[in-house]
Amino acid sequence: MCRRVYINAALDEIVGSFPFAERGAIDSLSDRLPRYNGFPTEVYPIIIRDTRNPNVMGPVFAPARWEFLPPPMKPRRRQPLINARCEGIAAHDLFQLAYRSRRCLIPLNGFFEWENVSGTGRNKQPYVIAMKDGSPFALAGLWEIWHHPAGIDIRNFAIVTCAPNKMMAAIRDRMPVILHRKDYERWMSDEPDPSDLMKPFDAEAMTMWPVTRRVSNFRNAGPDIINRVDLRAT
Repeated sequence: MCRRVYINAALDEIVGSFPFAERGAIDSLSDRLPRYNGFPTEVYPIIIRDTRNPNVMGPVFAPARWEFLPPPMKPRRRQPLINARCEGIAAHDLFQLAYRSRRCLIPLNGFFEWENVSGTGRNKQPYVIAMKDGSPFALAGLWEIWHHPAGIDIRNFAIVTCAPNKMMAAIRDRMPVILHRKDYERWMSDEPDPSDLMKPFDAEAMTMWPVTRRVSNFRNAGPDIINRVDLRAT
């Protein structure tokens, strides 16, 4: 399960890294980035193709809450729905409509995963996972609009996951779907089932390193949280 992410760049840098997408109404997020320990239920910049807006013809950045809320679901106080397994996603009651017509990109610089070192579920060791060259990348996602009883529309999203690649399999049995740039347009197109895109990313292009266990507390959100630690000293 992917449940923590980081964006170690300012909003303008993230937008500039995905020049095919219009900026959209995301300036309210400028004071929230960089974000070194991003967690669910927070708002992030995602890239969508919103056919409801006649003034936007192509992909556009939009703010969205990381908690999938397909109608008629309501926000959960515990264990929000944040991931969508790719297996069976096209027929899943909660995901099939969004998968068919509301797929999105989730720009990041990296994410965190925890290794169950002892096998007991305690004292798990967190790792940062990123690209070897440090470049931003995009996860595959699904988005929805939840109509709040107060009359507010809340855009929300989930991260699509798949089986791990060789690197990730050393610590976890799942990984988020990372898309190649050449596949961005197709993922957001009206193609009903681009299932072949939901596969493990090339391990050779990725890297990971151990980080402090303090990352498990979302309140620890400084830039040092993604620094490598020496496991021999822990």
